[in-house]
Amino acid sequence: MMSHGYHPDTSKGAVKSPLFLTSTFEFQTAEEGKAFFELAYGLREKSSSEDPGFIYSRMNNPNLEIFEKRLCLWDDADECAGFQSGMAAISTVMLEFLKPGDLLLFSAPTYGGTDHFINHILSEMGVECIGFNASHTKGDLIKMIEDTGKQHRLSFIFIETPANPTNDLFDIQMMREIADDFSSNEKKVYVGVDNTFMGPIWSKPLYHGADLVLYSATKYIGGHSDLIAGAVLANSELITRVKTLRTFLGNMPSPHTSWLLCRSLETLKVRMEKQAENARLIAGFLKTHPMVENVYYLGLIPKGSKAYQILKRQYTSPGAMIAFDIKGGEKEAFMFINNLKIFKLAVSLGSTESLVQHPASMTHAGIHPDERKKMGISDKMVRLSIGVEHHDDLIRDIEQSFDELSVSRFKESLKHEMLAPMN
Repeated sequence: MMSHGYHPDTSKGAVKSPLFLTSTFEFQTAEEGKAFFELAYGLREKSSSEDPGFIYSRMNNPNLEIFEKRLCLWDDADECAGFQSGMAAISTVMLEFLKPGDLLLFSAPTYGGTDHFINHILSEMGVECIGFNASHTKGDLIKMIEDTGKQHRLSFIFIETPANPTNDLFDIQMMREIADDFSSNEKKVYVGVDNTFMGPIWSKPLYHGADLVLYSATKYIGGHSDLIAGAVLANSELITRVKTLRTFLGNMPSPHTSWLLCRSLETLKVRMEKQAENARLIAGFLKTHPMVENVYYLGLIPKGSKAYQILKRQYTSPGAMIAFDIKGGEKEAFMFINNLKIFKLAVSLGSTESLVQHPASMTHAGIHPDERKKMGISDKMVRLSIGVEHHDDLIRDIEQSFDELSVSRFKESLKHEMLAPMN
């Protein structure tokens, strides 16, 4: 992977690819320019021996091409399309595979931005959107689809698994079966999986029946909180469709972002392995803490449960994302968050530094409170993204924050007791 797609002899022996800061590329002949444009506009299929070449950095760039080729190796995909952000990847795919009058089946909860795009943008465009949760069976979903009376218009099934922020798991194989049930010779129903929480190291959705796998590459793939990017991987036919729309939306990543992504891919596995080991130890600490009600971590899923079966089939690790319910509510959650010293209060995930945030008032604030409640996203929920710091330091930081919260609660209780006779 570290050498794929780039040869030092093409750039004066440079071990690392140079940064190609150019807007346009010179053609050798007019015939070559014509051939390149035919491929870029999807006017014909590329032959097996043909190089699509470079036209303009809105369409492609050497740095972007190297990143796309290397990420394909991690996901064992035919092709990849890089994007300016995770939401650019998600919105482009949905715009390509859905049109007014179509039916979308999507999992909930999902990332707040995705939820907003589905329920406000797509719905206003005339796409009927049906949400479902991890408790729904295959029979439940088939009935939900048929009850709309538009089962012949089902076009896309989109799941985010594990779900953000609850770590709910959705069965990719079951989604494939449902999609096939409603597909016909004239119309195929596609399955897209947002794999951001697990990255290409711990899960390969294409193995389990997904047609497209999507990422916010800002997260584990980028991993250093210094870039914004997205990616979509699929077979050549589907990526050609996605890239053709990308050409006209103009939402591909810059050469510099692509170069940084290639840098990050070189340490992807070692970073994620360290993060997963840290998360395992931290989840174990939280599970036994008296100020914690529930811990949402894949490594704590009960054996024999439906979710455990999905975990063992779809994933090679419990990952590095943890959410938990603190005893109390928003006040206690905020006090805990504000007392942390090492964890950064920020709303991303998968980076080298550990992050903490409050989903109900931050990433999922745009979701109606009643819907958040149904999803299990309460005011007492705190989400942690575990980084690569030493686990002892992270656990001590969590412990001292709980200690500070305990002292504050004691002082407040004492104050009420002292005021009680006066009342």
